[in-house]
Amino acid sequence: MTTSPERSAPDLDAVLADIRACRACLGELPHTPRPVVRVFPQTRLLICGQAPGRRVHESGLPFTDPSGDRLRGWMGVDYETFYADHRIGVAAQAFCYPGTAPKGGDYPPPRRCAELWRPRLLAALPQMELTLLVGGYAQAWALGARARDNMTETVRAWRDFAPTILPMPHPSWRNTAWLRKNSWFDAEVVPYLRNRVHDILSNNSAHPGESRDPLLL
Repeated sequence: MTTSPERSAPDLDAVLADIRACRACLGELPHTPRPVVRVFPQTRLLICGQAPGRRVHESGLPFTDPSGDRLRGWMGVDYETFYADHRIGVAAQAFCYPGTAPKGGDYPPPRRCAELWRPRLLAALPQMELTLLVGGYAQAWALGARARDNMTETVRAWRDFAPTILPMPHPSWRNTAWLRKNSWFDAEVVPYLRNRVHDILSNNSAHPGESRDPLLL
């Protein structure tokens, strides 16, 4: 028997309250922790990236940048739908901005965050049908030994993880050269992603709770 969204909502509310109050990395980050997570009892499609960037740290809203525009283009949804439809959720590997490294680019997401919060959070999302693993850190955590030697090979093997998981490159502008070199991503993965998103948002997807991958828990 699957759990209804209404019955799971109090548990999710409690988990989210604990996440937003978390200060486990206080003193280790170059700023006050500000956890950013956006999920709902109705969430069926979860976007799991690396960690919030500086802009997201300031706004508290994920993917309000050119990376978000590219991601929405891949998904085939507009800005309004991305934020208004509670069937779409965002929960990165780490919920706080890790800071910018001296040579450019952000620091990796602290593993501590995923260890503390991901099992509880994912257990409180009973409607989950598809998780987008955006970038190598998310893929390594969720897939474990099933991940390939690098992000490119993991994404290339996307059919092995469907239909509940879809590994993807990060939509950052830094990956523009990667996208040009790996044109198969736009040709093969993006159409599949758009179809899956359309099915989920059209209520044509599997019954909630079916085909959940235990590796995500």
